[in-house]
Amino acid sequence: MKNLIKKILKEETTNRFIEKVANYLKPPYFINMEGLGLSEDEYPLVFSRIFNQPVTIEGRSVYNQYGNRIYYEESNGFWSKREYDTNDNLIYDEDSDGFWTKHEYDTNGNRIYSEDSDGTIIDKR
Repeated sequence: MKNLIKKILKEETTNRFIEKVANYLKPPYFINMEGLGLSEDEYPLVFSRIFNQPVTIEGRSVYNQYGNRIYYEESNGFWSKREYDTNDNLIYDEDSDGFWTKHEYDTNGNRIYSEDSDGTIIDKR
């Protein structure tokens, strides 16, 4: 019983720590996690909390459960993150240079609206 209580307390402490790290971190995530001394085994836990979904990690890329790359980072600190809607359409893309795009789709999955940080708008609504 004592060992079970210790295990539960350790898991709870780890979960609270991961939650705090996820709330604190800003991109570039990999570089910042390395700086905090997190192990690579902890990265999926942190990224799952950051992106609020299950993730897999390959190198310096993070993928959602549908295989879409939702975050990418280079060793020089450049990063890019993406968001997808429930139909697996790219709805937002942002990078460390400050460039972003957002998109809207109709019920058939056709892109009907795009806007970017340079002010370009394509509206087919």
